[in-house]
Amino acid sequence: MDTYKDKIIKLLEEHMTEKSFKLWEGINRLLPDTWNKPTSSTGKHHKKLDGSIPTQGEHVYQMLFSAVKIFRFLGYSSKTKDADKLLFAIALHDSLKYGIMGNRVHTDNKHDKEAADMIASNRETFLKVLNENNFYVMEEAVRFHSGRWSTDVPRDRDFNFKDYNPETMFVHILDMLSTADLLQTDIRD
Repeated sequence: MDTYKDKIIKLLEEHMTEKSFKLWEGINRLLPDTWNKPTSSTGKHHKKLDGSIPTQGEHVYQMLFSAVKIFRFLGYSSKTKDADKLLFAIALHDSLKYGIMGNRVHTDNKHDKEAADMIASNRETFLKVLNENNFYVMEEAVRFHSGRWSTDVPRDRDFNFKDYNPETMFVHILDMLSTADLLQTDIRD
């Protein structure tokens, strides 16, 4: 059976444009390999019905699998720049959950900011495959994928998704559904 990492790569190759998928392959080689680490380092969160904790790979795959099945509600289809920005956001949203080197014992509560800052610092690279707006939406969706709990939410005002792009809410909802064990894929336990 394919690992979740293999399934993620296969799904991205099938649904991203060729240039964006090539960029993903390069990024994935540089990211810490945390695909087999649990989504919750303490075991208190992300519990599945049977009490087990999914891996990072399983969590991201659930979100990607679900996104491609329903992203037509945003008017998106596979092999487009819009699909690319959304798939990049989902694939990268928890990429630094165990820190920049991937060696933290516990998950980093500021991983949303860390991942978005990493994306922002590589803006020119992403602009080789995305336009300015698509880059902005992708970075925002990663930065605020934790919704009102996101690190960069201004503390002097209430969080409201109407202030953000629809893709940001979409990524957050997929993240929450996966966390609550409410997403299904082609893998049945």
